[in-house]
Amino acid sequence: MGTDIRVHQAYAGRVLHGAGARSLVPDEIERLGAQRVLVVAAPSSAEVAEDLATALGERYAATFGRPAQHTPVEVTAEALTLAREVRADAIVAIGGGSSIGLSKALAIRTGMPQVAVPTTYAGSEATPVLGETENGVKTTRRDPALAPGTVVYDPELTLSMPHGLTLTSALNALAHAVEALWDTEASAATRAYGMESADGILTALPAVLDRLSDVVPRGRLQEAAWLAGACLAQARMGLHHQLAHVLGGTFGLPHAELHAMLLPHVMRFNLVAAPDTAARLARVADGDPVLAVSALAALHEGPTTLGALGLPRTALREVAERVAASPYPNPRPVTADAVEELLLAAW
Repeated sequence: MGTDIRVHQAYAGRVLHGAGARSLVPDEIERLGAQRVLVVAAPSSAEVAEDLATALGERYAATFGRPAQHTPVEVTAEALTLAREVRADAIVAIGGGSSIGLSKALAIRTGMPQVAVPTTYAGSEATPVLGETENGVKTTRRDPALAPGTVVYDPELTLSMPHGLTLTSALNALAHAVEALWDTEASAATRAYGMESADGILTALPAVLDRLSDVVPRGRLQEAAWLAGACLAQARMGLHHQLAHVLGGTFGLPHAELHAMLLPHVMRFNLVAAPDTAARLARVADGDPVLAVSALAALHEGPTTLGALGLPRTALREVAERVAASPYPNPRPVTADAVEELLLAAW
């Protein structure tokens, strides 16, 4: 295939979006022809899961309420046993990346259809990607069969997200959009998603942080996060995601906070080598996009530096060398010295 040929593959066949959309989940299950639904829900979504179980009536089979971060295979095995015991033939996942990750792990092992009901802005529901952990080692697989066939976005389910998680989760989503914009192989559709996503996040996030209980900007933010997830499904990840993977995987640092604090530093590093992306982002940021994202990241009430997050200063060189040894595709060449300088600024 020629190097100038691009492929765009769409995922998530059906997307329902709007306040109260969760009430349509039983209709979606009926449309799938499923009879025995396994609900996968994080403890924080237990109440929503109970309401859904009631609404499903005779089609409800059981709830698995202990999904774990990074999708450990032993947790998947437990859920698989339950699914077989109750003869489940479909999965509804409610929650963030952990719930949706477990749903994907079950679906790839059983062929069951999935309905994803995300409650954060992580974007996993829009991708054909699954990261699983076995004996402390995380491996990632990509397969169209992993992508949920139906996604239900209900902004009312994001109202319980506190200030800190709202901010870090939204900046995590913004990172997906930004990396798609500077990926030279991204399709026109992916770039369009990236622009609309960045515009939505930079516009709606300040409004949401001002009024956490206002469902209208929450809806815009959720829509933007959906498009960011679609970018993650399509585009190649660059230096930003590589740093997040290395730091998160090696030092167990929290995913969303890590993205939030790294993003302005990686943007400052990369945008000089991606003038087209810089110009596009300047339009939606109404000025310098790095300053706009830095100002949002600074609003975090928790740690705002890698040092405060618990990363030892002595680890920076080792991380920089690991990243430079096998860099992800990136608009600016990645050297150990340059990455160490970037990490020092974030530290």
